[in-house]
Amino acid sequence: MIGAQRSGSTYLWSLLDRHPQVTMARPVRPEPKVFLDDEVVRRGRDWYVATWFPHASTEEVLGEKSTSYIEHPQAADRARRVLGDDVQAVAILRDPLQRAVSNWAFSADNGLEQRPLAQALTENLEGERAWDVGTTSVSPYAYLERGRYVDFLEPWWEALGDRLSVVFLAELLASPDVATDLYRRLGVDAAAVQPDTDPVNASREPAPDLPAELRERLRDYFGDSDRRLARRLGRPLPWAQDEERVHEHG
Repeated sequence: MIGAQRSGSTYLWSLLDRHPQVTMARPVRPEPKVFLDDEVVRRGRDWYVATWFPHASTEEVLGEKSTSYIEHPQAADRARRVLGDDVQAVAILRDPLQRAVSNWAFSADNGLEQRPLAQALTENLEGERAWDVGTTSVSPYAYLERGRYVDFLEPWWEALGDRLSVVFLAELLASPDVATDLYRRLGVDAAAVQPDTDPVNASREPAPDLPAELRERLRDYFGDSDRRLARRLGRPLPWAQDEERVHEHG
């Protein structure tokens, strides 16, 4: 599972791990982040399995969650080279504006961000903020850049083709069919587990309290990426439909 950060990946990890034919790398935190380093290619598949899945028994699918992968284009090719051509990747995405607010809250809660939400997002529209690369593997301040999903997913499509699955948090929470469809794509019994759709932390976060002008600027910022992602997937994005309903009703 390659991300995106603050998009419900821990919830999806739990849905996958509870399936009897699937086991996920442990612990869930800190994340393995194995394929951020070229050295892992030399260590090979046997090292990967022995290191991260000593708890595995008869499961048919082994998986890990490292949300940094989506921002490291080399990770896709490393994963394919180590794990083979049958490797699959899953990306879980959410409304990029909601994701940005959640990312800001996470950075603030962890003492990495002192600016108010509106100020942080407004300044992010003007450019990227420097961060200590020795502290985190990805920027804690890339609130907006990180929501331009299609740019990050292209290297994974190039490396894996249709073995990359894209799941939307809103749809995963709304219908168990989304999880069962994913089980099918992973080649496991879709009826073995009835996934629950209890809300996760992300779904309980309040709607972003932002000035209307700033919200409009942020939607414009994400607009081109959202349109390209919709074309790439051949379907409307859930948050685009939500925005249309908002405009229709006022």
